[in-house]
Amino acid sequence: MLDPDWVLTRPILWAALIGLVALLVIRTVRKDRLEYRKFKRLRSTAKRQAMFRKWLLDAFVSFGALTAVILLLAGSYASPFVTEIGQWPGIRDVRVLVDANAGIAIAVFVALTIALVVLTALGVRAARQDQDVPTLGDIGSMLPRNRQELRLGALLSLNAGVFEELLFRLALPTLIFGASGSALAAVTGSILFFGALHLYQGIPGIIGTSLIGAIFMVIFAVSGAIWIPIVLHALFDLRSLVLIPAAVYEVHKIDGVKHPYVAPRRKPAPKPDASNAPVPVLSPVSTGAGSAATADSAALNAASTTVVPPTSSEEDNGSVPGARPAH
Repeated sequence: MLDPDWVLTRPILWAALIGLVALLVIRTVRKDRLEYRKFKRLRSTAKRQAMFRKWLLDAFVSFGALTAVILLLAGSYASPFVTEIGQWPGIRDVRVLVDANAGIAIAVFVALTIALVVLTALGVRAARQDQDVPTLGDIGSMLPRNRQELRLGALLSLNAGVFEELLFRLALPTLIFGASGSALAAVTGSILFFGALHLYQGIPGIIGTSLIGAIFMVIFAVSGAIWIPIVLHALFDLRSLVLIPAAVYEVHKIDGVKHPYVAPRRKPAPKPDASNAPVPVLSPVSTGAGSAATADSAALNAASTTVVPPTSSEEDNGSVPGARPAH
C-alpha cells in the first residue's frame, strides 16, 4: 500500500483514478451496451447460457482484479474513509443509537426483512395475475427462461453482490478519497459510477441502480461492515433473477435441453371490457360434427404456437416465426 505521507502517493492515485474512469466508460459505452443488444436478440438458450457464463467470468475477473489493485494502492485510506463517513451528521446519530441499543437494530432489521418479504409476495401475486413482471430498467431479457438459466442467474446474483459491493462501496470510494481527500466526493462519485455502469438498462435503470447504490452506501456507513451490503445486494438480485422468474413463470419446471429455443416475453394484451363484449348467438342444435371441427381448430391453433428453431438471420434480427413465450 502506498504511504499517505509519500509525496508521490496522490499523483499515483489520481493517475489510477483517471485510468479506472476511462476503463469503466469504455466498458459501459462500447462493450456492455453492444453485448446486451446482441443478447436481447438471442433465441437459443445455449447461446444465452454462454453469454451468462461470459458475463459471470468477466465480472469475476475484471471487478475482482480492479478491487485488488485499488486496495493494494489505496488500502491505507480505507479505514480513514469509513471513519469519516461514520462521523457525518445523521450517520453518527444512528450509529450511536445502534451501539447503545442493540435490540433496536435487530428490530429494524427484522421489520425491513418482513417488509421485503411481504412486498415481494404481493409483487409475485400481481405478476402472476398479469403475467408481467415490473422491472427497474430494461432487464426483461435477462430473466431466466428455464432451469439451466436459473442456475446461472443465481450465480450472477451472488457474483454481483460480492464484487460490485467490494468495488463500488469500498475500493472505488477509497481510491477517490485517497486522491481527492474528500469523503463527500468519494461517496457521490462511487454512487454515480455505479448507476452509470448500468447504462445498458436505459435511463430508468441508471436512476434505479443509483438509488439502490445510495441505500447500500448508507447501510455501509451506518454499519461499518461491508458484508452487510454484500448480503443485501445478493439477496436483492436473487429476488429478481431467481425468485420472481421461478414463482411467476415457473421456469424451474422448464428443461432447456428439451426446449432449446425461447421467445421474447411480451406484455399481455389488455383484457377486453366485459360490458362492451358482443352477446354470443347460440345455435339451437349442437352436432357432433361441430364439436369435432372445434377440436380440430383448437389443435391447429396449438400447433401453430410451437417454437420453430430460428435460422441464423432470424436470430440476428430477433424474429422467431410461430414462437410463444417459454413460460
